[in-house]
Amino acid sequence: MPKDHTNFFNDVYAVVKLIPEGRVTSYGAIANYLGTRGSARMVGWAMNASHGDPSIPAHRVVNRQGLLTGKHHFVTSSMMQEQLELEGVVVVDDKVQDFAQRFWDPAQELAL
Repeated sequence: MPKDHTNFFNDVYAVVKLIPEGRVTSYGAIANYLGTRGSARMVGWAMNASHGDPSIPAHRVVNRQGLLTGKHHFVTSSMMQEQLELEGVVVVDDKVQDFAQRFWDPAQELAL
């Protein structure tokens, strides 16, 4: 019987919806915040499944080095970069520039 990942995916989407415009986070940071450290790949699967829902800003989720590794899952391979640039994020060679300043860590930003 296949696993139902619906609840985990919905938890991922809830976090992604909180990423402020002009900021980015990583798959691993989301996994860590959700208490599932080591499941960054599963967060990536959730992001891939989110396309088609405009309420989920999937373009704001990059890898731990700021690379646009999910760009091929958008309608065009340049759409992720284009959406980030509309928010003022500079991307060069598929990498977010000033990544450390743009990085949004949900474990810190959403701490009580």
